[in-house]
Amino acid sequence: MPMKGSGTSQLREIDRWDGGIGWIAYPDEGMQRASHALAGDDGGAWVVDPVDVRGVDDLLDSVGDVAGVVVCLDRHKRDAAAVARRHDVSVYVPNWMTGVASDLDAPTERFGRDLAGSGYRSVTVVDRSLPPWQEAALYHDESETLVVPEAVGTAEYFCAPGEPLGVHPMLRPSPPKRAFRGLDPERVLVGHGPGVFEDAGTALHDALDNARARLPAAYARAFRSLL
Repeated sequence: MPMKGSGTSQLREIDRWDGGIGWIAYPDEGMQRASHALAGDDGGAWVVDPVDVRGVDDLLDSVGDVAGVVVCLDRHKRDAAAVARRHDVSVYVPNWMTGVASDLDAPTERFGRDLAGSGYRSVTVVDRSLPPWQEAALYHDESETLVVPEAVGTAEYFCAPGEPLGVHPMLRPSPPKRAFRGLDPERVLVGHGPGVFEDAGTALHDALDNARARLPAAYARAFRSLL
């Protein structure tokens, strides 16, 4: 199983709830790159970290007219520019994130705490230069929906045995607990793998609180998955 798919893509829907939808463009890849369209309070569809795939526009139409595309991780530019150009919208980038907007072949807009009229607010997860990592999560207070692009995930190489949600291998030694303090999401959508819809808040804080303790088992599983 390749870690990152290429060539012919095949759309697989992974997450659906009354506030949006998620998909994976290459279901057989190890990275399980997941993308989402969120129904905004403004009635539009906000597309987060998309990997483009034939048929995805039908999914987006089921959420609403595309209001914008969002990049929440410095290395998740993915197909954001292509999707934005096709729908004649801008790519939205957190105002503190560097080295992203200039690399996008599409109009860009910066956002601060609030993502335009979407109802989602930005949560800074990681902001460091060595090793480089800039990541923002999105949270909708009313629906208690949390979108995390990289710090946690459900793909096999994220999780220790028995974990429904795991911390990224590079962050396990020092998990970003503070970023999620005070949040008790009803659902956690991730950038790698299907989302968590049952006991999501418990799964999130259990993963963060026990990231170090489960590090050996998680690393062993990640190593096996890479092989």
